[in-house]
Amino acid sequence: MTAPAIDDGLAGNRPDSTESVVADASKLARDVAEVEWYHTLELAPSIITPGWFDLRGLPRRLPIPASLRGQRALDIGTFDGFWAFEMERRGAEVVAIDILDPKAWDWPANSTDELIEILERRKRGGAGFLLAATSLGSSVRRDEHSIYDLSPETMGMFDFIFLGSLLMHLRDPVAALESVRSVCRGQLLVVDNVDPGLTVMHPNRPVADLDGRQRPWWWKVNRAGLVRMLEAAGFDMVGTPQWVFMPRGYGQPRPQLTLGLLRNRARREEAIRGWIGDPHLAVLVQPSPSARDDLRKIHRP
Repeated sequence: MTAPAIDDGLAGNRPDSTESVVADASKLARDVAEVEWYHTLELAPSIITPGWFDLRGLPRRLPIPASLRGQRALDIGTFDGFWAFEMERRGAEVVAIDILDPKAWDWPANSTDELIEILERRKRGGAGFLLAATSLGSSVRRDEHSIYDLSPETMGMFDFIFLGSLLMHLRDPVAALESVRSVCRGQLLVVDNVDPGLTVMHPNRPVADLDGRQRPWWWKVNRAGLVRMLEAAGFDMVGTPQWVFMPRGYGQPRPQLTLGLLRNRARREEAIRGWIGDPHLAVLVQPSPSARDDLRKIHRP
């Protein structure tokens, strides 16, 4: 038997909940359309950001603890916050850092104002992260902070750290990793760009290709090169590094496969990213007990 409706005298003043939900969803969809998204995020049912990459299937394939409850986690170079929100979902207290002004990135001396302005428009002061965090009801704390300046005094210590797709954009990736080690009391997961061609040609020798042409794209290393960087910064391997291809999202155009495309190295890489995914290596490490901090203090006061 259906219970009788209760007339509280307020029915005429109560807003229609369905109309309210539709209005909120419509506003969110408009807000999403105004942002150039790097990450693909589901902010509400049927509202998914058109990210440059769609990483939603990766977390279950990477060595991230199923539960981070009671732990403090750090997401370095968070951008739209995909990995920060994922670690929060697993129970961690998460701090996410980023440099919101592209002018403060590691630009080579031959860079142009035009390119910097393009990346400023894309970054928009971290608007994507703010919209995503609000929509998801996230408690992630985002700080504007350089990876080079990480220290226990400024940030405290972390049990789990995620560093994704950033080392290739840094002029001094080893110094950056040393700073990361200074705040790591648990494990660091690095997922960064690796050159498959250099890996095939030099499977055991650390080799890197130096770019530095107008944009903050510096080092493209082979598999052995990324491992050596981490060892040089004072980390020990945990398990075996694994290849990961970062899938394209709807915001990343898929190039047409032509003979001319395949003849040019840069265009070949573009085709691989668009059709197969961006080649990355996932490496889980922990601070080495034998790492020397005293030398770092001498050379980088």
